[in-house]
Amino acid sequence: MKLGARILKTGIAITLALFLSHIFDLPSPVFAGIAAIFALQPTVYRSYQSIIEHIQGNLIGAATAVLFVMAFGNSIFIIGLAAVLVITLNLKLKLGNTISLSLVTLIAIMETPGDDFIQFALIRFSTIMLGVVSAFIVNLVFLPPKYENKLYYKSSILSEEITKWIRLSTRHASEHQLLKADIEKLREGIIKLDQLYMMYKEERDYFKNNPLAKSRKLVIYRQMINTVKKSLETLKRLHRYENEFNQLPVEFQEVIQHQLDCLINHHEQVMLKYVGKVRPEASYIEGEVCLNKKELFELFLAQRNELAQTNSQMLYHVMQLVSIIMEYGEQVEHLDTLVTSFQSYHKDDSNVTIEQNTEI
Repeated sequence: MKLGARILKTGIAITLALFLSHIFDLPSPVFAGIAAIFALQPTVYRSYQSIIEHIQGNLIGAATAVLFVMAFGNSIFIIGLAAVLVITLNLKLKLGNTISLSLVTLIAIMETPGDDFIQFALIRFSTIMLGVVSAFIVNLVFLPPKYENKLYYKSSILSEEITKWIRLSTRHASEHQLLKADIEKLREGIIKLDQLYMMYKEERDYFKNNPLAKSRKLVIYRQMINTVKKSLETLKRLHRYENEFNQLPVEFQEVIQHQLDCLINHHEQVMLKYVGKVRPEASYIEGEVCLNKKELFELFLAQRNELAQTNSQMLYHVMQLVSIIMEYGEQVEHLDTLVTSFQSYHKDDSNVTIEQNTEI
């Protein structure tokens, strides 16, 4: 079993929260540990947002607890009623993420009121906030996330898996049911890819001052994801219209196979170019040069009359297949343009170190 950074940071945050509680001689340090668990976030930016929200949420919980104890006591029914009010207030103020910790604060304060209740409430509130601050410190200092590496690596392995199936499909070597199951897995992978992109977008680098390079990288990764999505759409069309593709004239099947091979090679080249494994000026594509959109469309039109006489429905399906291939080609070309431009203007920031064991 692999220990990810999130697991290690959770353990460190709990340890730090408990240690600081003992240093400051705070009673019930367990509440600091619980708060650290709730407050830990996947990015530094979200951790900063979280600490602001948790301060507000915990103030709501603490204030409600003090008011209810002073007005009504601390019977179990009063605690339940106070909990309902805390949840309502958090939702009204759009602090839904802090509800759990607000309720912990509420119960921690209301459970044992005594003669020095106000002082007791302040100590419990401080203990919980210490846990929140500990989580923020850990997120800022220990094991900072490397979402750029994760994002590139995830894009790369998804591209490889999709293009492998495209090659098999155009050569009539894919197994229909296995491909259907894999397409679903690939769709889930792209959802995770979008989530990684949002993490990377939120990630802040406090030691570099080059916001332009980061902005341009965001554009490249967004296009990288769009290209992967379009390659998956191409695979889905090939899978859906497998029978129609098999019934095409052999010459036209070879044209589509050649065009997809060219696009796949181009896509792979651009991905390698971005990490510096291919020279920026290189234009390596196996075999003959890929057809442009006009040439591919004209070849389709040349087959139109024959296809229409055979099966008009088949013509419609083949047209969809040809159109998605052209769209995939446009996305690859645009990605190539962005990568080449980026490497021309940001040579110092152009390389991404790929960590093969990165958790994705």
